[in-house]
Amino acid sequence: MRLGVVEYFDSAHYLPQHDSCGRMHGHTYKVEVVIEGEKKEGKMIMDFHDVKMKVRTVIAELDHRSINEILDYPSAENITEYIFRKLKEEFDYPLRVRVWEGKGKWIEISEH
Repeated sequence: MRLGVVEYFDSAHYLPQHDSCGRMHGHTYKVEVVIEGEKKEGKMIMDFHDVKMKVRTVIAELDHRSINEILDYPSAENITEYIFRKLKEEFDYPLRVRVWEGKGKWIEISEH
């Protein structure tokens, strides 16, 4: 059984020595998080509110900031890895994280 939530954050970044993304620019990022597990005591995998709060705590570190202050090379791949690592510390379930950089472009990391 899978449980998923979606959250958003806005950030700026630039990619050093990159032709088109070398200047500071911003995106609205969409973060999809899916955990997989069985219902505990026949009730639920985890409360949606609890999942959303954990995700919000992690993305709050990136929201309305220059991601270059956190990551040396804040590509979509590196941003997704960062979020995945942080969330892995919070969940004892198999995890999938998909980060959309604007519309139509995404990176996904999963344990499967």
